[in-house]
Amino acid sequence: MTDTQTVDTVDPDTGKQPRSNQLVFFALMIAMMLAMLDNMIVGTAMPTIVGELGGTEHLSWVVTAYTLATAAATPIWGKLGDMYGRKGVFMSSIALFLVGSALSGLSQNMGELIGFRAVQGLGAGGLMVGVMAIIGDLIPPRERGRYQGMIAGVMALAMIGGPLVGGTITDNWGWRWSFYINLPLGVVALGLIAVVLHLPKKRTKAGIDYLGVVLLTVGITSIVLVTTWGGSQYAWTSAQIMELTGLGVAALAGFVFWQTRAAEPVVPLHIFRSRNFTLMSVIGFITGFVMFGATLYLPLYQQSVQGASATNSGLLLLPMLGAMLVTSVVAGRVTTNTGRYKVFPLAGSALMIVGLYLLSTMDTGTSRVTSGIFMAVVGLGMGCLMQVTMLVAQNSVEMKDMGVASSVTTLLRTLGSSFGVALMGALFNNRVQDVMAERAGALGSQVTEQSAQLDAKSLAKLPAAAREAYQYAVSSGTHSAFLLGTGFAVAALVAAVFVKEVVLRGSGPDDEGFSPRPPAVETV
Repeated sequence: MTDTQTVDTVDPDTGKQPRSNQLVFFALMIAMMLAMLDNMIVGTAMPTIVGELGGTEHLSWVVTAYTLATAAATPIWGKLGDMYGRKGVFMSSIALFLVGSALSGLSQNMGELIGFRAVQGLGAGGLMVGVMAIIGDLIPPRERGRYQGMIAGVMALAMIGGPLVGGTITDNWGWRWSFYINLPLGVVALGLIAVVLHLPKKRTKAGIDYLGVVLLTVGITSIVLVTTWGGSQYAWTSAQIMELTGLGVAALAGFVFWQTRAAEPVVPLHIFRSRNFTLMSVIGFITGFVMFGATLYLPLYQQSVQGASATNSGLLLLPMLGAMLVTSVVAGRVTTNTGRYKVFPLAGSALMIVGLYLLSTMDTGTSRVTSGIFMAVVGLGMGCLMQVTMLVAQNSVEMKDMGVASSVTTLLRTLGSSFGVALMGALFNNRVQDVMAERAGALGSQVTEQSAQLDAKSLAKLPAAAREAYQYAVSSGTHSAFLLGTGFAVAALVAAVFVKEVVLRGSGPDDEGFSPRPPAVETV
């Protein structure tokens, strides 16, 4: 059996999408929601979890273990799907995620919770890449924009609603239901996938590249730990960070070298010969860098400087995420109707530059309305980029490499988010501490001795002079963090300029039919 399949996304008699494809897409949206919503919900429940299980000193590992496992597993799931068939591999990742969710809910101490969160993260690594790769298998390139725009909408809704849902579940049902809630949703997704998803089965005699898997896992783990611990748990110049950096660089260098010799490489390096794929990988990394950095430090600014409540922290991002949702859908539909896409990376990068620069100008007198407008500009830019990067990356490789292309793009966006949080956080925290020392002297240093971030209740207890100094310091830290983001957005615009537009083919009116292989792509 061949490794490609032509799928009719529109019924020629009714002009509508077949019901089976609608059900498959519904199941894929559930899977994406599970992957995106989990950390948002769990973050809200963490104070309650610590209160019951203890282990405050290991608190960060509840998130770090999940993030590490997800990042390390993502490229492996993509390669397994290419080798052995998308359906079975995707269902396996859902099942593993659900097992990890159930065990996490049953945890009796912090050590068990951290271990089971790692199991959950291993499954989560296959959820997002599986969703994107299955869409790539089922949907012609031109049609993918519409569906991937909807997926971006799901991501935005998860980021907005996650903290609210997490708070509601924890307050009414208990923190364990933050994990148990995944089970009924996951079972529905598994059932639908099993019954209505039909993809060709693949058989391959090639073995798994175990050495490549180990090298990639060690490299990714080391780099993520550097970005997680650097500047917080350990100084950036500490021996621990230097050793982890050296280990990560050596492992990734060894991985690249080995991929040129492996019989069935985890990441075939030939996909980077496509100029568009390489450029979209860069843009995806920068989009992750900006998005997660912004979602971390914008609520902090609004709570500390503008006096907003932390309870509704997800709603503080509504202008940015709402704009991202709208433009993602619009970009998807325009791409579907025209088959053209280059305007979106260009416009998106330009809007991100403008929006991030505007955010960097915020000070202690900036109103919520003004900051909301600035956030909306950034959201418009990210909405143009979120799914177009995946669409163009998939269109730049052959069908046999669809899973790998999806996983590499997803991984780079994840790594971008880690770097964004780390680098923007380092600038922010250093600036806050410096300004507090300048403006409030010994008291300022004492205030930020343990953490550069204070919640609204702690801030209200400070003397007026210290509180004003802290608000000014947060504004200064925000300025530095978003200026850094602006510089990265400029790099995204430069990359977008060199994207070569290859008109997408699909079931549009101008196409005679759909070829499962993408058209010839420009190579580096």
